[in-house]
Amino acid sequence: MILSYPMIMMFVVYIFVMLLIGFCAYRSTSSFDDYILGGRRLGGVVTALSAGASDMRGWLLMGLPGAIFLSGIAESWIAIGLALGAYLNWRLVAGRLRIQTENNHNSLTLPDYFTSRFEDKSKILRIVSALVILIFFTIYCASGVVAGGLLFENTFGISYQQAMWLGALATIIYTFLGGFLAVSWTDTVQATLMIFALLLTPLMVIFAVGGLDSAVTLINNKNPAYLDMFKGLNFVAIISLLGWGLGYFGQPHILARFMAADSAQTINQARRISMTWMILCLAGTIAVGFLGIAYFDLHPTVAGAVIANPERIFMELATILFNPWLAGILLSAILAAVMSTLSCQLLVCASALTEDLYKPFIRPKASQRELVWIGRAMVLVVAAMAIFIARDPNNKVLILVSNAWAGFGAAFGPVILISVLWQRMNRYGALAGMLVGALTVLIWMQYKWFGLYEIIPGFIFAAIAIVIVSLLTTAPSQSAVKRFVKAEAAYKASQ
Repeated sequence: MILSYPMIMMFVVYIFVMLLIGFCAYRSTSSFDDYILGGRRLGGVVTALSAGASDMRGWLLMGLPGAIFLSGIAESWIAIGLALGAYLNWRLVAGRLRIQTENNHNSLTLPDYFTSRFEDKSKILRIVSALVILIFFTIYCASGVVAGGLLFENTFGISYQQAMWLGALATIIYTFLGGFLAVSWTDTVQATLMIFALLLTPLMVIFAVGGLDSAVTLINNKNPAYLDMFKGLNFVAIISLLGWGLGYFGQPHILARFMAADSAQTINQARRISMTWMILCLAGTIAVGFLGIAYFDLHPTVAGAVIANPERIFMELATILFNPWLAGILLSAILAAVMSTLSCQLLVCASALTEDLYKPFIRPKASQRELVWIGRAMVLVVAAMAIFIARDPNNKVLILVSNAWAGFGAAFGPVILISVLWQRMNRYGALAGMLVGALTVLIWMQYKWFGLYEIIPGFIFAAIAIVIVSLLTTAPSQSAVKRFVKAEAAYKASQ
């Protein structure tokens, strides 16, 4: 599918707006705290929408609706799991982590938080967690570059190599310039664009097929199994799909949004906004895939591209059903989903390199200006590595992306969750949890016992390891306990 002139112009306008936001954020960035955490001054709306946009990726507009179109409503179990996991993350972790990171020496990154929370003078927690972030997020960034490259290749009809650079360049520029503020502000615009696209498109499909009842009848006549929530799924399969929600507790780019909120009170407002946005977006993307079955059954002459590649269903519906100018805006939502995730992953990697490796081990007395520019340089370094990996879109290393969600969820999730809920947890328990969670995921991936998604045993075994090892080793110091108690009291007062 090659875009028409109006669609191309809307893409260009969208990219220009992102770059303009990056420049504005650059003018508001004066310290390293500003660059990697926005100075902890994000309001509720920006916190909520940036957390949502950075999470959903192109999967929201391509992967999930394509799966629904191909297999029916049974594919929506993963959306239910993600909504539950996101809600629990906001409810149990968000406010507490915001206060805990500030009380523990104003920690700016997760490795920084682990080091301060558990008084780890050996810095082993900082090193291990920073390396995990760098390895997996660099691969994540590569997947974002590939997604942007494929999108531009298909829509502009240019070579993959040209498309890859075109798709990544704007994101790299605004992330380089404005850091966390640029990423968060652009995420807010991108989240707005995504929900607009995902609510409007299903409504137009319903109108085009003669109403919701007509759509359901068409789908039922085509294949009744499309309406079966349990089609081809057993108990283990359903639990595995729901288990995706556990990953939220350990995703650094999402947790950074909690840490950047201007107060714990803001988190309460942000939770309501973010969950409303997420539920509406997930409902919209399921509706796109589901109602698309009816539309293309009714119009088989235009179904060829979607049958060949179900992930194109949103793109094809937007192009067919809307005026080219409006279609250009809707299709920009796909670019928004790709750019929002890539930008926050670039920044998390740059933060780990600067705050957790460069500053403590190379230049402990580095000035704020120096750290900001080192952070910007690290954005370019990580971007270059990601582009190098992404030069071959079929590179097998990108298969690891599908397991990175489980890796972060199991390695960091239980550590984060228990660290904000249990004062007896110590650094030995944290290290055990990281290692057990990561190793369980790696081993389970190879053998796939019982067909169970690896994040579930990884999360459970890591949590058990944290509790057992913490109880069997030295209790935290009185100062650590006092900081925890003070933070928990502040959290309860904010509710």
